[in-house]
Amino acid sequence: MSKPLPSASGHFRRSYADEFRLIETRFAKAMTLVFAVFLIGFPFVASPFYVDLATQVFLASIGALALMLLTGIAGQISLGHAGLLAAGAFTAGILYKETAAPFWITIPASAVTGAVLGIVFGLPSLRLRGLYLAVSTLALHFVVVYLGGEYETRRGYSTGILVDPPVVFGFEIYSPRIWYFVLAAAAGIALLVSINLMRSRSGRAWRAIHSNETVAEALGIDMARYKLLAFVISSAMTSVAGALFAYYRGFVSIEAFSLYLTIQYVAMIIIGGMGNLLGALLGAVFVTLFPYLIEGLMSALPGADRLAGSVFAVNYAAFGFVMILFLVFEPQGLVGIWRRVRNYFLLWPFKHKALGGSS
Repeated sequence: MSKPLPSASGHFRRSYADEFRLIETRFAKAMTLVFAVFLIGFPFVASPFYVDLATQVFLASIGALALMLLTGIAGQISLGHAGLLAAGAFTAGILYKETAAPFWITIPASAVTGAVLGIVFGLPSLRLRGLYLAVSTLALHFVVVYLGGEYETRRGYSTGILVDPPVVFGFEIYSPRIWYFVLAAAAGIALLVSINLMRSRSGRAWRAIHSNETVAEALGIDMARYKLLAFVISSAMTSVAGALFAYYRGFVSIEAFSLYLTIQYVAMIIIGGMGNLLGALLGAVFVTLFPYLIEGLMSALPGADRLAGSVFAVNYAAFGFVMILFLVFEPQGLVGIWRRVRNYFLLWPFKHKALGGSS
C-alpha cells in the first residue's frame, strides 16, 4: 500500500481557477476583511483633516494606477499626466458651466476626452521611444494648459471655474465623509479594472512590449494596437480622476495642474515600485502624505515660525532627495521593502533568503 503524499509546505496554485482568484489564502481573506472594516470605520472616528488626507490618497491612487499601466507595465514613458488630469477636470467644469450637464454625463464625457487625447498623443509611440516619446507626451501638458488658460481668460473665470456638488439619484454629494466613500469606491473600481487588465491578453502583451519590443513583435503581438490601447485606457482613467478632482474641490483652475504634478505622479510609480499595481498604491500614499510629514517635522523644530516661509522649498528639496535615495538604494521601491518584510515573516525562524515573488 502506497504511503500518502506529504502535505504541501507552502501555498501553490494548482489550477487556472487558483491563478485567477483575487484573494488566494484564508490569511489574505482575513486581512482584506480587516482592512475593509478599517476603511469603513475610519471616517467616523477620524478628524475632517485626516478624512481629507485619505480622500486625497484615493484620488491619487486612480491616477497612479493609470500611469502604472502605461509606463510601469506597458513601458511607454509619459510626461503628460497633469495635462490629462486637467483635460478631465476642464471637461467636467465646462460642461457643467455651459450646459448644466449632470454628473452622470460629465464623468463619461471626461473619459471620452481622455481616450481621444490618448489616441492623438499615443500615435508618436509607434515611431518614438525613450526620451523622444517623453518629450512628445510633454507637449500634451502644454497644449491642455494653454487651452484651459484661454478658456478661463475669455470667460472671465480668473479664479477658476466653480463646480457645484454633484447630484446622483436625487442625492447631493457634498460632505467630506460622503466624498470619502465615493472616491474610495472609485479607487476600488480602478484597482479591479487594472487587475483584470493585467490578467488579460492585453496585460500580457504590455509586459512583453515592456521587456523587449523586438521579441514581442516577433511573437506576433500587434505593436500599434496594444501601444495605443495602453494610452487610451490610461488616459481615460486619468481624465476621470481629473473630473472627480474638480467635483471634490468644487472648482477648476489651470494653476492646479502644473508640471510638478506630473513629476509627483512619476515619483509615485518609481517610489512605489515599477511594474506593480501595489507599488502604485503605496507610492500614492507616500507621495500624498510626504509634504504633510515634512511640514509636521519642520513645525516641531526650534524656531518654527522663522522656518514657515521656507516650507515649500524644503518640501521640493526633500522630495527630490527621497526620489534619488529610492533610485539608488531601492530600485524596486516600497514594493521591494514590502516583499522582504513579508518573506521574513513567512520564513521565520529560518534565515535563508527567499526569492522575490509578485504581490
